[in-house]
Amino acid sequence: MATQPQTLSPRAEPLAILPRHVAIIMDGNGRWAAARHLPRLAGHRAGTENIRRIIESCVELGIEVLTLYAFSTENWRRSGEEVNGLMSILAEVIDRETAQLHANDVRLQHIGRLDGLPSTLQERVRYAVELTRDNGRLVVNVAFNYGGRAEIVEAARRLIRDGVDPSELDEDRFAGYLYTGGMCDPDLIIRTAGEMRLSNFLLWQAAYAEYWTTPTYWPDFTNDGLVEAVREFGRRQRRFGSV
Repeated sequence: MATQPQTLSPRAEPLAILPRHVAIIMDGNGRWAAARHLPRLAGHRAGTENIRRIIESCVELGIEVLTLYAFSTENWRRSGEEVNGLMSILAEVIDRETAQLHANDVRLQHIGRLDGLPSTLQERVRYAVELTRDNGRLVVNVAFNYGGRAEIVEAARRLIRDGVDPSELDEDRFAGYLYTGGMCDPDLIIRTAGEMRLSNFLLWQAAYAEYWTTPTYWPDFTNDGLVEAVREFGRRQRRFGSV
């Protein structure tokens, strides 16, 4: 974990301790839209506009990994219109943002399952991941068609297929079979829109993550909110089971 003070401006209070990995449950798009008498998809579009701002803030702060919960395996239960709209929005975001993210040395990763997504969307995701694979300033994991339980089951299946001897299996080896294999676990999980649950997000990886929630809907979550969460993280004592 970084220990050198970071600032956003000469007048900003230094952030003495930074999380290496921040994960965000981007909640409240639909309620944001409803409060403005807009269709739900308008809220999702507003939410995607906010992603760019938060990525820029993470780069400026010096955070190493940002994981964004964009579409869960449970979200397939929503109306066909909303699901199709979300697929179209993701495709638009990839087309619009990938080149700029690549130019800024940001690496894009997809965590979740590609099967089940439209073939053209799968191609866009693979293209963005391949284009940015060698970038190192910030890793952005987009959790799309992702579920924490499904991830654990898939990891177990892969271990069995690879013939791993149970006597040689430990937590580190199991973690290597997860979608986030090789990455540090999240230090801080942020949830917008005031809910107090993980919603099947990073269930294995979040074992010792600090949790922070805000009533602010995701489209209105700002750089100031991110800094507030990071500042609160720095105040907490992380004992990892020790005294």
